[in-house]
Amino acid sequence: MALLHRAELRPSKLELLVPWLPGRPWFAGEAGTEVTRVAAYRFDDPAGEVGVETLLVRAGDGPVLQVPLTYRGAPLDGADDFFVGLVEHSVLGRRWVYDACGDPVYPPLLAAAVLADAGQAEEYFEIDGKREVRPASMTLTGSRTGRPVPPGPVSAAPAPAGPVDGGVTVVRVGDVELAVVRRPVPADVPAAGGLTGAWPGQDEPVLLAYAR
Repeated sequence: MALLHRAELRPSKLELLVPWLPGRPWFAGEAGTEVTRVAAYRFDDPAGEVGVETLLVRAGDGPVLQVPLTYRGAPLDGADDFFVGLVEHSVLGRRWVYDACGDPVYPPLLAAAVLADAGQAEEYFEIDGKREVRPASMTLTGSRTGRPVPPGPVSAAPAPAGPVDGGVTVVRVGDVELAVVRRPVPADVPAAGGLTGAWPGQDEPVLLAYAR
C-alpha cells in the first residue's frame, strides 16, 4: 500500500514536467504548454523509502505520454541523466525527482507487474489514525507468465524497436528486458508478456510495457 500525504508541492509534479518533457526524444505535443494529468498508477518500494509513480499526461493537445517517476529524499548517485528536478513537499521536505527508468528501484517492480500481474499499489490517506483509500484512476492488467522476476543488476537505455509507434525505453533486470512505451496506444500484448492499462475515456486498453 502507498501512503499519500495531503501536502502542497512546489513546484507541482505537472509544473516540473513542463520544461523537462520537450527535451525527451519521445516527446510529442506543444513545448511550453500546460501539462495535464490523464491518469496515474503507483508501485510499492519494498523498502518504503522511494515513491514510485507513473503519470499519464498530455502536453497541450498532444498524445498521452507515459512518465514513470521516482521521488527520493536524497540525490541518487550516477543518475544525473535521469534527473527531472527538485520539489518542496510540505510534509516530507525536499524531494529529488527522477525518470524512474534510471532508478534501480523501478525495474524489478515493473517486471513483477509485467511478468506476474502484480498490479498497482493501493493508495490511501491516514486521517485521525484511520485509513482512507483513494480510488484508483485506472486499471492495470499484467501477464501471468510463470516466469519469476530475476535477481541481478538493472539498467536503462533508449530503444526504437517495438510493436507500437513512438518512443520506447528499455530497462533490464538480470536477463529480462522490459520496454516502457512512452506514447502508449492500443496494441497486442507480446507472447513474452505485457502490461496494459485503461481509464475513463480510454476503454480499449493501451500497451504500457512489455517483455522483449
